[in-house]
Amino acid sequence: MLAPTPPLIGAARPADAVLVDKYGRQVSYLRLSITDRCDFRCHYCMAEEMEFLPRAQVLTLEECLRLASVFVDLGVSKLRVTGGEPLVRRNAIWLLERLARLPGLRELVLTTNGSQLARYAPALRAAGVRRINISLDTLRAERFRQITRVGDLSRVLAGIAAARAAGFERLKINAVLLRGVNDDEISDLVHFAVAQEIDIAFIEQMPFGELGHSRRPSFLSSDEALALLQADFVLVPSAETTGGPARYWRIPGQTTRVGFIAPHSHNFCAACNRVRVTARGELFPCLGSNDAVHLLPLLRAHPADDALVRAAIAQSMGFKARGHDFGQRLDAPQLVRFMSITGG
Repeated sequence: MLAPTPPLIGAARPADAVLVDKYGRQVSYLRLSITDRCDFRCHYCMAEEMEFLPRAQVLTLEECLRLASVFVDLGVSKLRVTGGEPLVRRNAIWLLERLARLPGLRELVLTTNGSQLARYAPALRAAGVRRINISLDTLRAERFRQITRVGDLSRVLAGIAAARAAGFERLKINAVLLRGVNDDEISDLVHFAVAQEIDIAFIEQMPFGELGHSRRPSFLSSDEALALLQADFVLVPSAETTGGPARYWRIPGQTTRVGFIAPHSHNFCAACNRVRVTARGELFPCLGSNDAVHLLPLLRAHPADDALVRAAIAQSMGFKARGHDFGQRLDAPQLVRFMSITGG
């Protein structure tokens, strides 16, 4: 049974409760996947016929809350809830309400494909989510269907409208750069973001999971995308950050920020401040590594004692990699898990 909502608590965590890796980088950002399931089948993210995890192998919502609480107690101040598609998880709002009340957490954000936003936007805002990232790779309905295999663009656009109406502090579109697929829409996507007064980030394709073909022909770098945009927009570099890997540019006179997440061409590892936990409780200190700590067995073996979970998280800092090299993996990815399993 789901527990009642806890009260807001103002207690501060101990000053020395922080996660620091062997390179001196402090981890303050957790990306927590609450499901590997999704109502889309984006061809760069997962196989067309996916085998999803059995329920017993997935973190319960209570376990998600428990893990997040331990991370926050260890110094994490930003939490992003991801999937798969997090809003297909039953009672996701219940979890978000409780995550928002964790003492010491300063920012709760969500990444979604937008398909459920028209339904859930007001509840997400009331739960305490302050920012939302929405995946949107194209503004053309038929192309959207081809990329997602099953998605309906109109539902996502309605979700963006509902999120704007709900009054979130910041909304952002995330668009994966795909040569020969959506590279002719890069300016259109920015024009859309400007019209909606929201941010946009372009993401280089990442080599997760075996798709049966090389990703190299469809790879488009952030530098190429920036050059295409500079033909239509004046873009001014900005030192702004949202705590993640994006580098931002400003369009003079507009509120929209244009970001680029470039794990291939502009490696951002030197300032990495984040770790990921998958829906099956695997802690990945580095996105580009297969090394993981399995937290789910510890959670279930010690339901009333977080000491071993806490120790395992702290020890994982010892093998957080200095960096990754995605550029060498476009033809044959060494990361065997799909992005839907890793967490978006």
